[in-house]
Parts: sequence; structure tokens; C-alpha cells
Amino acid sequence: MRDTKLPKRQYTDEFKVEATRLAESVGGHEAARRLGVPVATLGNWKRRSAAAGTGAPEVALNAGAVPTRRPVSELEAENSRLRRELADAKLDVEILRKATAYFAKGSR
Repeated sequence: MRDTKLPKRQYTDEFKVEATRLAESVGGHEAARRLGVPVATLGNWKRRSAAAGTGAPEVALNAGAVPTRRPVSELEAENSRLRRELADAKLDVEILRKATAYFAKGSR
């Protein structure tokens, strides 16, 4: 075994779909060699797309992550709340900075 660990690579869903299509046409080992992807990873993608059974590998590959869209008004409300929170934190830091400078002058 190696002592150095390779960084985890992340692939886009489009890449996964195209890789599974290539693997179906030329074979798993050849597709993995051409793309520079581990054979086991490509096999996992093929298995997940086959498990969907709908012919839509995108659904199977991204089954765990269901995108949720929030209304714009909810996002705007959260944005304004975060802006207020940031302003309060900046004010706290400014007060502490001035207090530190004041007490540092007095201790000399």
C-alpha cells in the first residue's frame, strides 16, 4: 500500500453519464483507461444507472442530493437577517477594539 493518499476527485453528473455510455460501448476497462477513472468507480456508476432502470442515469447518480428551491422572498429575508447579524458583529468588534485601546493607554 502507498503511504500517500490521493485527493478525492469529484466528477460532474454529466461526466458520469457520458462515462457510463462510453463504458457500454467500448467496455468498462477500456473506458476507465481512456478517462483516467478507476475501474471500480466506473463500475459503481454503471451499477447505479442500471439500478434506476428508467434509462436515466442522472437520476440514479444524483439520488442522494435532491435540490430544493426556496422562494426568492425567503432568500431575501435570510439575506437581510444575515446582513443585520454581520453589522451587529462588526459593531461589537469596533467597541471591543476601542475599549482595548482605552484600557491600554490607562495602564501605562
